[in-house]
Amino acid sequence: MKKKINFGIIGCGLMGREFASAAARWCHLKTELPAPRIIGVCDVNPDMTKWFSDNFSGIEYITNDYKELLQNPEIEAVYCAVPHNLQESIYIDIIKAGKHLLGEKPFGIDKKANRSILAEIKKRPDIVVRCSSEFPFYPGARLVYNWIEQNKFGRILEVKAGFNHSSDMDITKKINWKRQAKFNGEYGCMGDLGIHTLHIPFRAGWLPQNVCAKLSDIVKQRPDKDGNMQSCDTYDNATLICDVKDKDGSVFPMTLETKRMSPGSTNEWYIEVYGLDASAKFSTNDPNAFYFTQSWGKEQAWARIDLGYKPMFPAITGEIFEFGFTDSILQMWAAFISELAGEKPLFSCFTPEEAYYSHVLYDGALKAFHTKSIVSLTYTEG
Repeated sequence: MKKKINFGIIGCGLMGREFASAAARWCHLKTELPAPRIIGVCDVNPDMTKWFSDNFSGIEYITNDYKELLQNPEIEAVYCAVPHNLQESIYIDIIKAGKHLLGEKPFGIDKKANRSILAEIKKRPDIVVRCSSEFPFYPGARLVYNWIEQNKFGRILEVKAGFNHSSDMDITKKINWKRQAKFNGEYGCMGDLGIHTLHIPFRAGWLPQNVCAKLSDIVKQRPDKDGNMQSCDTYDNATLICDVKDKDGSVFPMTLETKRMSPGSTNEWYIEVYGLDASAKFSTNDPNAFYFTQSWGKEQAWARIDLGYKPMFPAITGEIFEFGFTDSILQMWAAFISELAGEKPLFSCFTPEEAYYSHVLYDGALKAFHTKSIVSLTYTEG
């Protein structure tokens, strides 16, 4: 019987349910990793916790007070998915309670909040703290990263990465906290979607030296649940253009997109790397495919291969089948659990330090947009 790690969940919405589903199918993995066991859940909305009690018999503790959950000595680790304005206080309390944490982006509503969280993390080196980011665990995304590590691209010419949605194209869609700056933060779509685009570039060491930004607040009002129009004051779309210095000292442009209003993009995450020796790209729009160039001197041709099911952590699914979103969630959680077990995965979850780098970038992007200039970026704290 595999060892168990007792988890609590704070914030029982969409991604909390995805974690619970992943925990329920831990037998899908062909590993000896400890299995997450969810024993406690917390949400201020009883309808959210009801789904857990209806579907998981092992849940022993249900509360609307997260501090009560943190006082439970049986809970060893916490998954926390709450609005950005609540992350600073709750994440800090989780860390102070001595619980391992997988939290949601952006790890604080702004750079000041993020610094406070990082300061608390530094006091507890015995605690594993990571940020949720599942898309790099797709086989095609990992292959792009592997090529970066193997220097297959040669000199980098350009990098493009993005995470785009289209549901906000419906201007009658009801407002929620992500469309209000007091809950979501001034970053807007960057804070909500940006970490997903940055995971592979940051892991490759590609930290932007500077940034210029185009931020668009397109829909100014949306109806609330009663049909009354409310101010929608966050940026819907963001395009950032940055200079990045590679390991060989060469500088290349990197374009980062985060959009809530992108026609045709139901849930489009992509990474594209263009180099002198080779180029490659992956998108969740074609999740089983890996695109790369083959060269004949001055001519290049794009080739496409079907990757099949090639996860980082082996699973029972046959290699001829397709890999999907729920598989990426399971793989991300396996990466986190492996770190709790003292192992070092081939590719790990987004780190608190990388989350800090993202805040430096977002903060710079806001300044660049407001001043209509290119803003230099510095990644030292303080």
